[in-house]
Amino acid sequence: MRKKLLILLLLCLVFIFIGISSAEPVEEWHKTFGGPWSDNSYSVQQTTDGGYIIIGESKSSERNNVFCLIKTDMNGNREWDTTFNNSCCDRCFSGQQTADGGYILLGFTKSEGTLYDFWLIKTNSNGTQEWDKIFGGISFDFGYSVQQTTDEGYIVVGLTNSYGAGFADVWLIKTDSNGNMGWDRTFGGASDDRGDSVQQTSDGGYIITGRTSSYGAGFQDVWLIKTDSNGNMEWNRTFGGSGDDWGRSVQQTSDDGYIIACLIYGVDSIDVGLIKTDSDGNEEWNKTFGGAELDMGFSVQQTSDGGYIVAGGTWSYGTEGDVWLIKTDSNGNEEWNKTFGGAEMDEGRAVQQTSDGGYIIAGDTRSYGVEQCDILLLKVKGDEVGEIPTPTPTPIETPTTLPTTPIQTPVTTPKEVTQTPVTPLPSETTPGFEAMFAIVGILVIAYVLRRKG
Repeated sequence: MRKKLLILLLLCLVFIFIGISSAEPVEEWHKTFGGPWSDNSYSVQQTTDGGYIIIGESKSSERNNVFCLIKTDMNGNREWDTTFNNSCCDRCFSGQQTADGGYILLGFTKSEGTLYDFWLIKTNSNGTQEWDKIFGGISFDFGYSVQQTTDEGYIVVGLTNSYGAGFADVWLIKTDSNGNMGWDRTFGGASDDRGDSVQQTSDGGYIITGRTSSYGAGFQDVWLIKTDSNGNMEWNRTFGGSGDDWGRSVQQTSDDGYIIACLIYGVDSIDVGLIKTDSDGNEEWNKTFGGAELDMGFSVQQTSDGGYIVAGGTWSYGTEGDVWLIKTDSNGNEEWNKTFGGAEMDEGRAVQQTSDGGYIIAGDTRSYGVEQCDILLLKVKGDEVGEIPTPTPTPIETPTTLPTTPIQTPVTTPKEVTQTPVTPLPSETTPGFEAMFAIVGILVIAYVLRRKG
């Protein structure tokens, strides 16, 4: 009898650990931040002290938007925050911690005598402004992504209607460490083209993703552009079908290829797209994730195990619009996915794997906090897996080649800005119970064995 119980214990342990390994990822905590109006976040990063920096925008009044920078400790508790205001319509989409411990932010602002211009702001480690630069012409120019480069300068991408060949072109700007323009390039055709994400590559060049209406197979296609260290195009690729497809995030992978998170537009729905290419931009595989409603992926990062983590929002699963986190293996096959949110609309805009193997997500929430839309910071434990919908692969590549458009060099005009505080709001935490149930099961079986012994 004792031998049978020992066998039963071993079998139960196997099933318990299988259950743990297939459990849904566990939320550790979440925090909300906001004022009396709408607040949104688009970028998050773990800082060198183990805390987090959140980059986004806040409404200082019913009509005015301001840049917003929030620093938290490792548990998401606010340490400080600051805002930057230049006009009625300031929007901030990207940022990171810099090598000197400060922060760089990018978005756009409405300048005097123009429509909108790129706005680049550098702060010290406490969020105090050190300098800012404005880039643009007489029309609209929107900055969407910034990264510090190995020479401690910055690479910036967005779209321009002031320069280039078409209605809107991809605009790539390289600056020195003080934000002074070194060079710029525009890429595009006769129609609407934009850059949404940029990263410096291991060879010192740059990789850009966004969307193009000038090239490709559909009305809008995912666009991938590779340049050398001086911004000269080396190659470009488009990916897409007959509908609309939009590249939102790109990262160079450990094999020197590239991973792109994108939006795949159908007739009545939007799906999350994930495209993997080789080092020359040739597609190796693609995956789509989603249901019958709107599902969007805004951010992707390669994880320490060689797989990928994607953050976005889903209306097909969960409640009426939830944060959606998808984990895949190195071939894009889902390992798990999880929704987070309440009764109202919630959305994930940026994700990063943290030093403990978990994930930090920044986004927006209408379920928590007290205002119409607040900034959401969500921490999820790592090494957990869960139930997921089956991916539907679809071919979405149409390579193109196009000439590099002429270089434009706009005037850079620094402007002074003001800073005002953001008021944080309380947060709620939703615990997970999978590990607790596993431990209880083991204790119960051990108790039975002891009684029988």
